Amino acid sequence: MDPAYSIVIPAYNESARLGATLERVLAYVHAQRWDAEVIVVNDGSRDNTADIVRSYSATDPTLRLVENHGNRGKGYSVRNGMLTARGRIVLFSDADLSSPIEEASKLFHALDGGADIAIGSRWLRAETQTQRQPLHRQLFGRIFNLILRLTLGLRFKDTQCGFKAFKQPAVQAIFPLQKIERWGFDPEILFLAQKLKFKVQEVPVAWAHREGTSINPLIDGSRMMMEMLHIRWNNLTGKYDANQTPSSQSVKPLPNRRGPQA
Repeated sequence: MDPAYSIVIPAYNESARLGATLERVLAYVHAQRWDAEVIVVNDGSRDNTADIVRSYSATDPTLRLVENHGNRGKGYSVRNGMLTARGRIVLFSDADLSSPIEEASKLFHALDGGADIAIGSRWLRAETQTQRQPLHRQLFGRIFNLILRLTLGLRFKDTQCGFKAFKQPAVQAIFPLQKIERWGFDPEILFLAQKLKFKVQEVPVAWAHREGTSINPLIDGSRMMMEMLHIRWNNLTGKYDANQTPSSQSVKPLPNRRGPQA
Protein backbone atom coordinates (compact mmCIF):
# COMPACT_ATOMS: atom_id res chain seq x y z
CA MET A 1 0.00 0.00 0.00
CA ASP A 2 1.11 3.57 -0.64
CA PRO A 3 2.37 5.44 2.44
CA ALA A 4 0.40 8.27 4.01
CA TYR A 5 3.32 10.70 3.68
CA SER A 6 6.29 11.33 1.45
CA ILE A 7 9.03 13.79 2.41
CA VAL A 8 11.16 14.95 -0.54
CA ILE A 9 14.55 16.55 0.07
CA PRO A 10 16.46 17.96 -2.95
CA ALA A 11 20.21 17.86 -2.39
CA TYR A 12 23.23 19.23 -4.23
CA ASN A 13 26.65 18.95 -2.58
CA GLU A 14 25.03 18.64 0.85
CA SER A 15 27.50 16.21 2.46
CA ALA A 16 28.42 18.68 5.21
CA ARG A 17 24.92 18.77 6.71
CA LEU A 18 22.91 15.95 5.14
CA GLY A 19 23.79 13.38 7.78
CA ALA A 20 22.43 15.54 10.58
CA THR A 21 19.35 16.34 8.49
CA LEU A 22 18.57 12.68 7.83
CA GLU A 23 19.04 11.75 11.46
CA ARG A 24 16.60 14.44 12.53
CA VAL A 25 14.01 13.72 9.85
CA LEU A 26 14.09 9.94 10.26
CA ALA A 27 14.01 10.18 14.06
CA TYR A 28 10.97 12.45 13.92
CA VAL A 29 9.15 10.28 11.37
CA HIS A 30 9.64 7.20 13.54
CA ALA A 31 8.78 9.03 16.77
CA GLN A 32 5.46 10.12 15.21
CA ARG A 33 4.90 6.58 13.92
CA TRP A 34 4.07 7.95 10.53
CA ASP A 35 3.51 5.63 7.63
CA ALA A 36 6.02 7.51 5.51
CA GLU A 37 8.85 7.47 3.02
CA VAL A 38 11.75 9.92 2.86
CA ILE A 39 13.21 10.61 -0.59
CA VAL A 40 16.50 12.40 -1.19
CA VAL A 41 16.95 13.61 -4.77
CA ASN A 42 20.65 13.90 -5.57
CA ASP A 43 21.13 16.64 -8.17
CA GLY A 44 24.42 15.44 -9.65
CA SER A 45 26.43 16.24 -6.53
CA ARG A 46 30.21 16.24 -6.84
CA ASP A 47 30.73 15.27 -3.20
CA ASN A 48 29.58 12.14 -1.34
CA THR A 49 25.95 13.21 -0.89
CA ALA A 50 24.69 10.02 -2.56
CA ASP A 51 26.96 7.79 -0.46
CA ILE A 52 25.59 9.36 2.74
CA VAL A 53 22.03 8.59 1.66
CA ARG A 54 22.96 5.01 0.76
CA SER A 55 24.60 4.47 4.14
CA TYR A 56 21.44 5.55 5.99
CA SER A 57 19.05 3.70 3.68
CA ALA A 58 21.01 0.48 4.22
CA THR A 59 19.67 0.37 7.79
CA ASP A 60 16.40 2.27 7.36
CA PRO A 61 14.06 1.27 4.51
CA THR A 62 12.03 4.44 5.08
CA LEU A 63 14.74 6.31 3.15
CA ARG A 64 15.47 6.02 -0.54
CA LEU A 65 17.71 7.79 -3.04
CA VAL A 66 16.65 9.23 -6.39
CA GLU A 67 19.41 10.29 -8.79
CA ASN A 68 19.12 13.03 -11.41
CA HIS A 69 21.02 12.70 -14.65
CA GLY A 70 23.59 15.39 -13.89
CA ASN A 71 23.05 18.75 -12.23
CA ARG A 72 19.63 20.01 -13.35
CA GLY A 73 18.61 22.50 -10.66
CA LYS A 74 16.43 22.64 -7.59
CA GLY A 75 13.18 22.90 -9.54
CA TYR A 76 13.98 19.79 -11.55
CA SER A 77 14.98 17.94 -8.37
CA VAL A 78 11.76 18.84 -6.58
CA ARG A 79 9.65 17.84 -9.58
CA ASN A 80 11.53 14.54 -9.92
CA GLY A 81 11.04 13.75 -6.25
CA MET A 82 7.40 14.82 -6.14
CA LEU A 83 6.47 12.69 -9.16
CA THR A 84 8.40 9.73 -7.72
CA ALA A 85 6.70 10.03 -4.33
CA ARG A 86 3.88 7.60 -3.52
CA GLY A 87 2.47 9.29 -0.41
CA ARG A 88 -1.09 10.55 -0.24
CA ILE A 89 0.47 13.75 1.10
CA VAL A 90 3.84 14.88 -0.28
CA LEU A 91 6.01 17.51 1.39
CA PHE A 92 9.25 18.95 0.08
CA SER A 93 11.80 20.47 2.40
CA ASP A 94 15.17 22.14 1.94
CA ALA A 95 18.12 19.99 2.97
CA ASP A 96 19.24 22.57 5.54
CA LEU A 97 15.93 22.28 7.44
CA SER A 98 15.55 26.04 7.59
CA SER A 99 12.02 25.15 8.61
CA PRO A 100 12.35 22.27 11.11
CA ILE A 101 10.71 19.00 10.14
CA GLU A 102 8.65 19.32 13.32
CA GLU A 103 6.73 22.14 11.57
CA ALA A 104 5.33 19.64 9.03
CA SER A 105 2.33 18.92 11.25
CA LYS A 106 1.17 22.53 10.73
CA LEU A 107 1.03 22.00 6.97
CA PHE A 108 -0.61 18.59 7.32
CA HIS A 109 -3.23 20.10 9.62
CA ALA A 110 -4.07 22.69 6.93
CA LEU A 111 -4.51 19.88 4.40
CA ASP A 112 -6.73 17.97 6.81
CA GLY A 113 -8.77 21.17 7.14
CA GLY A 114 -9.60 21.29 3.43
CA ALA A 115 -6.61 22.83 1.64
CA ASP A 116 -5.12 21.01 -1.34
CA ILE A 117 -1.73 22.69 -0.88
CA ALA A 118 -0.16 24.17 2.25
CA ILE A 119 2.87 26.43 1.91
CA GLY A 120 5.17 27.43 4.74
CA SER A 121 5.53 31.18 5.18
CA ARG A 122 8.29 33.19 6.83
CA TRP A 123 6.43 36.48 6.47
CA LEU A 124 2.83 35.72 7.42
CA ARG A 125 4.00 36.16 11.00
CA ALA A 126 7.54 37.52 10.90
CA GLU A 127 8.11 36.71 14.58
CA THR A 128 8.34 33.01 13.65
CA GLN A 129 11.76 33.71 12.12
CA THR A 130 14.23 32.51 14.73
CA GLN A 131 17.16 33.85 12.69
CA ARG A 132 16.49 36.41 9.98
CA GLN A 133 18.19 36.77 6.64
CA PRO A 134 20.73 39.54 6.09
CA LEU A 135 19.07 42.86 5.28
CA HIS A 136 19.99 42.75 1.57
CA ARG A 137 18.38 39.32 1.24
CA GLN A 138 15.22 40.56 2.94
CA LEU A 139 15.07 43.55 0.58
CA PHE A 140 15.61 41.33 -2.46
CA GLY A 141 12.81 39.06 -1.27
CA ARG A 142 10.35 41.91 -0.78
CA ILE A 143 11.07 43.34 -4.24
CA PHE A 144 10.72 39.90 -5.81
CA ASN A 145 7.41 39.35 -4.02
CA LEU A 146 6.10 42.66 -5.38
CA ILE A 147 7.09 41.66 -8.91
CA LEU A 148 5.24 38.35 -8.49
CA ARG A 149 2.10 40.19 -7.47
CA LEU A 150 2.30 42.45 -10.53
CA THR A 151 3.30 39.84 -13.13
CA LEU A 152 1.60 36.65 -11.95
CA GLY A 153 -1.10 37.84 -9.57
CA LEU A 154 0.30 35.79 -6.68
CA ARG A 155 -0.97 37.30 -3.43
CA PHE A 156 1.05 35.21 -1.01
CA LYS A 157 3.33 36.81 1.55
CA ASP A 158 6.05 34.23 0.87
CA THR A 159 6.39 32.10 -2.25
CA GLN A 160 10.02 31.06 -1.76
CA CYS A 161 9.99 29.17 1.54
CA GLY A 162 11.25 25.68 0.73
CA PHE A 163 8.62 23.93 2.82
CA LYS A 164 5.42 23.01 0.97
CA ALA A 165 2.95 20.12 1.20
CA PHE A 166 0.54 18.81 -1.44
CA LYS A 167 -2.22 16.26 -1.62
CA GLN A 168 -1.39 13.66 -4.22
CA PRO A 169 -4.06 14.80 -6.74
CA ALA A 170 -2.49 18.27 -6.70
CA VAL A 171 0.96 16.74 -7.24
CA GLN A 172 -0.25 14.82 -10.28
CA ALA A 173 -2.00 17.86 -11.76
CA ILE A 174 0.71 20.49 -11.20
CA PHE A 175 4.17 18.98 -11.46
CA PRO A 176 3.84 17.37 -14.92
CA LEU A 177 3.14 20.91 -16.20
CA GLN A 178 6.12 22.51 -14.44
CA LYS A 179 8.65 23.89 -16.95
CA ILE A 180 11.14 25.85 -14.84
CA GLU A 181 13.98 23.77 -13.44
CA ARG A 182 15.84 26.25 -11.28
CA TRP A 183 15.02 28.90 -8.67
CA GLY A 184 11.86 30.24 -10.31
CA PHE A 185 9.93 26.99 -9.93
CA ASP A 186 8.18 28.04 -6.69
CA PRO A 187 6.14 30.85 -8.29
CA GLU A 188 5.43 28.60 -11.26
CA ILE A 189 3.88 25.79 -9.22
CA LEU A 190 1.82 28.32 -7.24
CA PHE A 191 0.69 29.98 -10.47
CA LEU A 192 -0.35 26.55 -11.76
CA ALA A 193 -2.15 25.80 -8.50
CA GLN A 194 -4.21 28.96 -8.90
CA LYS A 195 -4.83 28.30 -12.58
CA LEU A 196 -6.09 24.79 -11.81
CA LYS A 197 -8.20 26.16 -8.94
CA PHE A 198 -6.61 24.23 -6.12
CA LYS A 199 -7.06 25.65 -2.65
CA VAL A 200 -3.71 26.96 -1.37
CA GLN A 201 -3.30 27.90 2.29
CA GLU A 202 -0.32 29.90 3.54
CA VAL A 203 0.82 28.72 6.98
CA PRO A 204 3.25 30.55 9.30
CA VAL A 205 6.16 28.26 10.23
CA ALA A 206 9.32 28.61 12.26
CA TRP A 207 12.27 29.41 10.02
CA ALA A 208 15.94 30.25 10.47
CA HIS A 209 18.42 31.61 7.94
CA ARG A 210 21.19 29.13 7.12
CA GLU A 211 24.57 30.01 5.71
CA GLY A 212 25.73 28.27 2.57
CA THR A 213 23.47 29.78 -0.08
CA SER A 214 24.21 32.98 -1.94
CA ILE A 215 22.11 35.16 -4.22
CA ASN A 216 23.48 37.83 -6.49
CA PRO A 217 20.73 40.46 -6.74
CA LEU A 218 21.76 41.45 -10.29
CA ILE A 219 22.45 38.06 -11.84
CA ASP A 220 19.90 35.95 -9.96
CA GLY A 221 17.36 38.76 -9.91
CA SER A 222 17.55 39.12 -13.70
CA ARG A 223 17.27 35.37 -14.15
CA MET A 224 14.23 35.15 -11.88
CA MET A 225 12.58 38.03 -13.73
CA MET A 226 13.08 36.22 -17.02
CA GLU A 227 11.57 33.09 -15.52
CA MET A 228 8.50 35.07 -14.44
CA LEU A 229 8.10 36.29 -18.02
CA HIS A 230 8.46 32.68 -19.21
CA ILE A 231 5.59 31.70 -16.93
CA ARG A 232 3.39 34.40 -18.47
CA TRP A 233 4.44 33.34 -21.96
CA ASN A 234 3.83 29.64 -21.25
CA ASN A 235 0.37 30.48 -20.04
CA LEU A 236 -0.45 32.70 -23.02
CA THR A 237 0.76 30.08 -25.51
CA GLY A 238 -1.20 27.24 -23.91
CA LYS A 239 1.76 25.27 -22.55
CA TYR A 240 -0.01 24.91 -19.24
CA ASP A 241 -3.27 23.68 -20.78
CA ALA A 242 -2.31 20.12 -21.76
CA ASN A 243 -2.82 17.02 -19.61
CA GLN A 244 -4.76 18.84 -16.93
CA THR A 245 -6.41 16.74 -14.24
CA PRO A 246 -9.54 17.66 -12.26
CA SER A 247 -9.18 20.56 -9.88
CA SER A 248 -9.75 20.61 -6.15
CA GLN A 249 -13.49 20.63 -6.71
CA SER A 250 -13.36 16.93 -7.57
CA VAL A 251 -10.64 15.88 -5.13
CA LYS A 252 -12.04 13.32 -2.72
CA PRO A 253 -11.17 13.47 0.99
CA LEU A 254 -8.22 11.34 2.01
CA PRO A 255 -9.04 8.12 3.87
CA ASN A 256 -8.42 7.98 7.60
CA ARG A 257 -4.79 7.39 8.40
CA ARG A 258 -2.38 7.55 11.28
CA GLY A 259 -0.77 10.95 11.26
CA PRO A 260 0.02 14.07 13.22
CA GLN A 261 -2.41 15.61 15.59
CA ALA A 262 -3.14 19.32 15.44
